[in-house]
Amino acid sequence: MDQLQRRLAANETSARTAPGRAWSVAPNTNTPESPKSFDVFISHASEDKDEIARPLYLALTERGLSVWFDEATLTVGDSLRRKIDEGLRTSTFGVVVLSPNFFAKEWPQAELDALHDRQMTGADKVILPIWHKISKDEIAANVPMLAGTLGLQSALMSVAEMAVEIDNVVQSRRAQVAPPEQDSQPLDESRNTEL
Repeated sequence: MDQLQRRLAANETSARTAPGRAWSVAPNTNTPESPKSFDVFISHASEDKDEIARPLYLALTERGLSVWFDEATLTVGDSLRRKIDEGLRTSTFGVVVLSPNFFAKEWPQAELDALHDRQMTGADKVILPIWHKISKDEIAANVPMLAGTLGLQSALMSVAEMAVEIDNVVQSRRAQVAPPEQDSQPLDESRNTEL
C-alpha cells in the first residue's frame, strides 16, 4: 500500500504545481475525443482490493503496463459508469479477479459482462481470469463459460508471478499488432544497375 500512496502523492504534487491545473489525484489529460488506452483493466470486488487488486496494479505498473485501476484512474466528480465504460472499452485486456466477493456484487459482474461481450464479438481473447479463494466448481456454478478458461490461481502463484504472466500476454499481443520493422540496411548503390 505504501507504493500506491507514494505514486498517488507524486501525482497529487505534480497536479498541484502544474501551471493552470486544478488539484486532482490523477490528472485527467484525456479529451472526450481521445480517451487514453490501457493495456489492462482490473475488475475486482472492493473487498479484494487490499489483498490482490492493489498489489497486482502495483506489480503490473512496475512492469511498465498501463493499467485502469479505480483508485489510480477515477477522480472526484467523475461519472463512475462513464469512466468504467471508457476503461473497459479502451483496455486491451480485462483482468478479472473472480472470488466469492466478486460474485456477491452486481457491479463487477457487469464489468465481466462487458468484457465478455467484447471477447465474443472479436477474434482475440480479452478476459484474463484470476481465481482468488474460489474453486473450479464455484467458477462453473457462477460463470460456466469461464470454467474451461485457463486462469491464474492466487493460491498457487504470487502477485509478482501473476504480473509476469499477464505481462507476457500483453507483450505477445503487442508483437502481433506491431507494424513490421523496416529494413534499416543502407541501400548499396553499387548493386543498382541500369537496364
